[in-house]
Amino acid sequence: QVRLEESGGGLVQPGESLRLSCTASGRTLTGYTMAWFRQAPGKERQFVATITWSGITFYDNAVRGRFTLSRSSNKNILYLQMNNLSPEDTATYWCNARLGAILPDSKPGGSWGQGTQVTVSS
Repeated sequence: QVRLEESGGGLVQPGESLRLSCTASGRTLTGYTMAWFRQAPGKERQFVATITWSGITFYDNAVRGRFTLSRSSNKNILYLQMNNLSPEDTATYWCNARLGAILPDSKPGGSWGQGTQVTVSS
């Protein structure tokens, strides 16, 4: 079992930045794909970004150019740098780890964290 724990959320004003972290423990992540999803109250879950074990990344159009994925040297921590935040980014953010590709329409699966709240408001 892989345990994931998100952190770094908070309340920011439009245009400000946050960096979310997802720390993995337990089983090794060798070969895993990881991703971030988000969900706002009353809305469906939305794909944010994904990174394969080899480092290939893909971002949703809504965040491309503003959000950036990165990892620690041992790949046990996944970061999501979020710049130029807007109210539309307000949501609970979860990280996900699984074997195989994670696509925007992928069904829930693999390991998930508890989520971290991001609120963008003036």
